[in-house]
Amino acid sequence: MIRPSQAIRWLHINLVLLRRGLDEVIFSTHLLRPLRFLLYLSPWFWFRGKLPPYPVRIRLALEDLGPIFVKFGQILSTRRDLLPDDLAVELAKLQDRVPPFSGIQARALIEQAWDKPLEAELDDFSETPLASASIAQVHAARLKDGHEVVVKVLRPRIKKTIRRDIGLLYVIADLVQRYWKDGRRLRPVALVAEYEKTIFDELDLQREAANASVLRRNFLGSEAIYIPEVYWDLTRPNVMVMERIYGTPVGEVETLKAQGIDMRMLGERGVEIFFTQLFRDNFFHADMHPGNIFVDPDGRYIAVDFGIVGSLTVEDQRYLAENLLAFFDRDYRRVAELHVESGWVPPGTRIVDFEAAIRTVSEPIFEKPLAEISFGNFLLRLFQTARRFNMEVQPQLALLQKTLLNIEGLGRQLYPELDLWTTAKPFMKRWMKDQMGAKAFLARARKNLGPASEQLPELPLLAYRVLTALDRHQLILHWRSEELARLGTELRGQRTALPAAVGAAALILSATGLLLFGPGQILSLTLAKLLAIGLYTVAGLLLILRWRS
Repeated sequence: MIRPSQAIRWLHINLVLLRRGLDEVIFSTHLLRPLRFLLYLSPWFWFRGKLPPYPVRIRLALEDLGPIFVKFGQILSTRRDLLPDDLAVELAKLQDRVPPFSGIQARALIEQAWDKPLEAELDDFSETPLASASIAQVHAARLKDGHEVVVKVLRPRIKKTIRRDIGLLYVIADLVQRYWKDGRRLRPVALVAEYEKTIFDELDLQREAANASVLRRNFLGSEAIYIPEVYWDLTRPNVMVMERIYGTPVGEVETLKAQGIDMRMLGERGVEIFFTQLFRDNFFHADMHPGNIFVDPDGRYIAVDFGIVGSLTVEDQRYLAENLLAFFDRDYRRVAELHVESGWVPPGTRIVDFEAAIRTVSEPIFEKPLAEISFGNFLLRLFQTARRFNMEVQPQLALLQKTLLNIEGLGRQLYPELDLWTTAKPFMKRWMKDQMGAKAFLARARKNLGPASEQLPELPLLAYRVLTALDRHQLILHWRSEELARLGTELRGQRTALPAAVGAAALILSATGLLLFGPGQILSLTLAKLLAIGLYTVAGLLLILRWRS
């Protein structure tokens, strides 16, 4: 059920789609295809002039619809395993540019969160924001002890706006999934659910502050990257206070060169940072686009904006490392086997067929010079190929692929000859050795020794009880099979349905006999017809009961 506010927003969305020339997309759906002739009768269809390409129109429409739709488009652009390449590339151009809200309003929100005047904690507060985005904006400030900080504050009423627009996104996604021919393959409802989780995570600034603290602890004292300090005493769910940093935006390549920074070192360092986060810490900054990365005069990276982070299970880490190493060795059969072993594709997948598909995708990649081979594009092609074998790409893997593409693009922008494979391979080999060697076995044994030693004294008594129960024929095994449970449910349904079907057949025969033989001395023709109609009605209800069972 669409609420009035959503109905108004829905009308606005349709007007935007019409203005951007996406009406033919609407009328191409299965639901509205019979009304497509109305499109050709409309004056705007014939007199609106030449339209930009379809992906550009999609991007422009999302920008017109506002920040929530822009962020959805940005996240959708990371799912290149689902989208056509031209659309994914165009959506990646979406910019999170939103007019700032009043600095006076920001001050009021901060004071409400702190339950005290700003002057109680700050010596200075700039009401002109440093940056403004769809979720929050950032103001410069100075603490009482003289430390320069930035104060990030959520936009007013942002949660209400997001809930309204996400509700509409679910409605749109459901229609797409039902009536568009590619709807089931794209899984739009699942994409909206993934987006909903991501954006509501970003609304909790304490969560972002915790992410920043973990990354800072992981790289404390590092010469490669610096993470600003969080001031927890002043951080709330809608307000975050963090150390202010100064540096050159990483996208300003000519400025960095003029500062005498070694660009090769900078490019390789970015790759090393990412793979350290991925394989050493299993906690990576998943929003490392140029707007969030700066460089200090010593060539050290500085990262900001930690609303989106990623992590993998140990199993996914291992299978990812093995996949990349097997791909590097052109062992396509092993790549196929790893996909089945990891559960990324169904167990019944034919290894030979999957191996052939992977070889078809991978061999052209090796025709390029080693320095031009892209990790991110390899994962993208691999996921697209695996989707033909019913692989469901997990959100954490899609996030990893998106981050890897960002890192590659950034690294090669800084140093075009960057050899990503040579830089990354030692990290994967070292991680595999740490996970699978004798040292890893001893580490896991030491880790499990504590919990196991607590239970060890109980084992003799537990074994005695089990053997005693077995000897006295008192041992009962409880076993449950989902298939047997389903079969039992179907049989119970059939037991319910069978009497209903028999009863309905009997009533139909009785009603028919009544019509044929009933009228006579006892029953009038009218009364016989009424009774027959009643019997037919009851029979119909019984058949409906059987069908629903």
